[in-house]
Amino acid sequence: MTQQPQSAISDIIPVDEISSRAEQIWEWVQVSALNMDNALQLALIVAAFAPALLFGPRLRNFIHEKTKTRIKTGLWRRLLTAALALMTPLALYLVLTVIRVGLGALDRPVAIISAAISLMSAWLIIRAVTLIIRSEFWSSLAFYIVWPIAALDVFGLLDDVIVQLQALAIPLGETSEGEPVQLSLFDVLRTMIYFGLLFSIASFAGRAIDRQLQQSKEISPALSALISKVLGVLLPVLALLIALQMTGFNLATLAIFSGAVGIGVGLGLQKTVSNFAAGFTLLADKSIKPGDAISVDGQFGWVTGMQARYVSIRTRDGTEMLLPNDHFINNGVTNWSKSDQIVRLHAPFGVSYGTRDLKKVQALAIEAAKTVDRVVPERDPVCNVMEFGDSSVNFDLRFWIRDPQNGQANVRSDVYLALWEVLHEDGIEIPFPQMDLYVKSLPDRAKALQAEADED
Repeated sequence: MTQQPQSAISDIIPVDEISSRAEQIWEWVQVSALNMDNALQLALIVAAFAPALLFGPRLRNFIHEKTKTRIKTGLWRRLLTAALALMTPLALYLVLTVIRVGLGALDRPVAIISAAISLMSAWLIIRAVTLIIRSEFWSSLAFYIVWPIAALDVFGLLDDVIVQLQALAIPLGETSEGEPVQLSLFDVLRTMIYFGLLFSIASFAGRAIDRQLQQSKEISPALSALISKVLGVLLPVLALLIALQMTGFNLATLAIFSGAVGIGVGLGLQKTVSNFAAGFTLLADKSIKPGDAISVDGQFGWVTGMQARYVSIRTRDGTEMLLPNDHFINNGVTNWSKSDQIVRLHAPFGVSYGTRDLKKVQALAIEAAKTVDRVVPERDPVCNVMEFGDSSVNFDLRFWIRDPQNGQANVRSDVYLALWEVLHEDGIEIPFPQMDLYVKSLPDRAKALQAEADED
C-alpha cells in the first residue's frame, strides 16, 4: 500500500502534539471538573449570589438610615462608607462561608468553595484599601501583592513559592553562638509588607497628633513644631525596627552595614543631615517659630511651617518661600516678632529751607502718625531732625506697630499720606531735589557768543 505524503502544515504546526494535549485536558475536565461534587460546588457558588443580591442592598440601606445622623464626618464616616459600599460582596462572602461550613459538616469536598472564598477575600481587601485610603499607590500595591498571594494559595503553590524565596538568601555573618545569619528574599518581601503597613499606621498617628498639637492652646507653636518634627523622624524608624523584629531579623547584623551607611551620610547626605540638625536647633533655641514675621534675603514674610528640611515662609505677594534650615543659621535672619510683637518703623522726609519753625514740623508729623489706625497709641511717635541736606532739612519720623505680619510698606504709606496732608494744609513745602550751578569762567568762544548776544 502506498504511503500518503505527509502534509506540509505538520512541519510548521505540531498538530499531533496539540491533539495529544487537548485529549489530556479533556480527560482532566471529565475526571475533575464534571464530577458530581465539583458540579455541586459550582452550582452552590452561583446560587449564593441570590441571597447576597437580595439582602445586601437591604442591609446597606438599613445601616445607612441608622447611622447617617450619628456619624457624619471623620475617619469613622469613611470606614462606614467603605463598609456600606462592600455590603453586597460581604453578604456573598458570608453566604459562601456558611456553605463551606455546611459542606464540611456533611463531609463533602469544599475545594472550589474554598478557592472562591480566598479570591473573594483578596478582592474585598483590595476594594477596602481603595475606598478607605483612596491612594493609587496603595491600591496598586494591594492588587499586585494580595491577588498573587490569593491565586497561589488557591492553586496550592504558595508553600512552594515561599520555600523557593527562602532558598534565595545571602549570608550576613554569624551570631555570637556561631549560628549562620542569612537574609532571604522572603524576609525582604515580608519586611517591606510589614513596614508599609506600620508606616501607614505611623503616618496616620503622626498626623492625628500634629492636629491635636495645633489645636492645643497650652503648647507653644515652637514646642508643637519640635514635637511634630521628632515624631516625623522617630515613628518611621520605629516602624522599620518593629517590621524587622516581626520578620525575625537579627538587629545585631545591622552593624555590618554601619560602615556603608556612615560613608553614605558623610559623602552624599551632608546637606540633608545639616538641614535636619539645623531644624532641631532652630526649634530648640526658639530663634524662629511658626507665626513669626521675619525678613530674610531682602524678603519679608511670616513663617507658616517648619519641616524637617526647610522652613516655609509666605510673603506679602502670596508666594511661598522654601528655605533650607541651615540657611538661617549660616546667613542670619531678622525676626520682627521674636520676643515682642511691637516693632518700630521709620518714615524719613524733608522740608524746604524756607521753613522757619522746625519744631512745628515735628509736632505736625507726630500728630499725622497718630491718625493712622495701625500705629499703637501706647508709644508716642518721635520725629527727629537728622541733617541739613543738599535740598532740604531732613527729618526721621519713627512710630510703632504691633502687627508686623500684616506688612510694613502699607502702614508706612498711610503715614506718608497723612504727613503729606498736614504739611500741605499748613503751607509747609516739601522740596524736590535741586542743584545750583555757579560758573566761574567761560571759554573764549563762549565769551564771544555772549558779547554778540549782548550787542543785539
